[in-house]
Amino acid sequence: MAKASIRAAFERGQVPIIACFNQAKTPLGVDLDRLVRAMQTFVDKHVAPVWGTPAKLVKTTGFLKKAWAVVFLDDADQPGALAYHDLTPEGLPLSKVFVRTTIQNGDLVSVSASHELVEMLVDPAINMMTTGPDARTMYAYETADPVEAHSYTVDGIPMTNFVYPSYFEVFRKPNSTRFDHLRKVKRPFQILADGYQIIFRSGKWSQTYGSKAKSRAFRREDRRGHRSEERKHGGAVKRADLKKLRAAGLR
Repeated sequence: MAKASIRAAFERGQVPIIACFNQAKTPLGVDLDRLVRAMQTFVDKHVAPVWGTPAKLVKTTGFLKKAWAVVFLDDADQPGALAYHDLTPEGLPLSKVFVRTTIQNGDLVSVSASHELVEMLVDPAINMMTTGPDARTMYAYETADPVEAHSYTVDGIPMTNFVYPSYFEVFRKPNSTRFDHLRKVKRPFQILADGYQIIFRSGKWSQTYGSKAKSRAFRREDRRGHRSEERKHGGAVKRADLKKLRAAGLR
């Protein structure tokens, strides 16, 4: 018998509450209270005015009923880590920040967390895509990946750069409008040197990179549990994974 799957149970147009909690033993490198406050400012003053995606972030010790979630984990090998799929136990959007992996890559946890947050807000079900310069290729609505090497401070804490809706509008002329928050992108679908984009072509998901160096670096990364991997599975979480959540005491 085929395993059933759970589809995202959320509704667009409502302001979600996002529970932010830490399951990592590795130090975050930033106070979690300060980080949550900075991410709230990031959403209120930068992301929501552009994308129309308001949210209320709260620090918690675990999942909240009817709330989305951002969970901090050491890495994909942490007990129960892979049980955290792309949705919470209630079928609501979930982002994972792998703290040890992030630090080992030489990145900042705050940048990784804001990266996951903005992408979850824009595409919570991990299923949005559009055509681009090449009509044979579909481009995922990942708003931080193409510009992920660039960041700026919000309330003294580094946050990720992110692209604007115009980035996905192929009719836009180069330099005709603002394509990303830091004004690094000059044309639609441009990938900066240390960025990448998830694409769907000839029936397969893959990545295209801003440089050969980024391509090599990407292949060395542990991608388990990341959005790029979840997208390959259609953005749905299987009921079997809910059993893992319960066994790990996460539901």
